[in-house]
Amino acid sequence: MKTVNENPIPQGKYIPAARHADVIYTSGMTPRKDGKLIYSGQIKATVPVETYKEAVEIATLNAITAAVNCLEGDEKIGRVLQMNVFLNTETAFTMHSKIADFASDIIINVLGILCIGSRAAIGVASLPSNAPVEITLVCSIS
Repeated sequence: MKTVNENPIPQGKYIPAARHADVIYTSGMTPRKDGKLIYSGQIKATVPVETYKEAVEIATLNAITAAVNCLEGDEKIGRVLQMNVFLNTETAFTMHSKIADFASDIIINVLGILCIGSRAAIGVASLPSNAPVEITLVCSIS
């Protein structure tokens, strides 16, 4: 599996992911490598959405890595039950789903088409450390 970090580094008092029975809940993951924020700032309506693709990919890979690190033995991610894509956007931005598609593409490419689940793309006024994107996953284990 392609990963960004061996284990995403928490930026506060939390763990990257928590497991309960056969469900894994990830913390919000931003585009960080080795704990360092690689991309920052608001998503602009006047900038092509592809500009934000790598930031979304890094955040999504961090969330996948956090989830995978909760697996034991021969277990694997069965399905992403819910993905939340929080976007630090200016008010005029309306292409939330297009940017969230970058996260869906990573899920499909890394875990397979059958792992894709429900999704919400949510525009917010700000995110921690002024990150442009934050991804959370809820995954089942198979």
